[in-house]
Amino acid sequence: MQRTRFGDMACSIARTLDVIGEPWSPLILRDVYVGICRFDQLQDELGISRKVLAERLKWLVEQGVLERREYSAKPPRHEYALTPKGTELVELLMVMVRWGDRWTAGDEGPPVLYRHHACGRIAHVELHCSECGGPMGPDDIDVLPGPGAA
Repeated sequence: MQRTRFGDMACSIARTLDVIGEPWSPLILRDVYVGICRFDQLQDELGISRKVLAERLKWLVEQGVLERREYSAKPPRHEYALTPKGTELVELLMVMVRWGDRWTAGDEGPPVLYRHHACGRIAHVELHCSECGGPMGPDDIDVLPGPGAA
């Protein structure tokens, strides 16, 4: 079944979904971020079919989100690492974590915690304005046409 392509839309959300909108992709990025970076490790961790995993990894490499690195020449074996573009996507995943922890964690609480390196405290991400540092949520902004608007 052919997947709908969103990459040509004049919308940054659609273009991002074109790269990581397939459900396995964010989970692959999550695992590579935490150090699960070899094909067999990813397949075991996710329970994903080898075919689907191979397709997703190939796509994420083509999109410049992951890079493939050889770790053994005989036999040839590769592992995957986040590129700077992929590392920035992890920031998006951190926002998804905050939402999931708040709305889907249930009585058990969040499955993982995040300790901030700078202060050593358990924390979550919050959106702030890049210009003034103030909160930046949906009620704090106006959406205006940009230079790439259709």
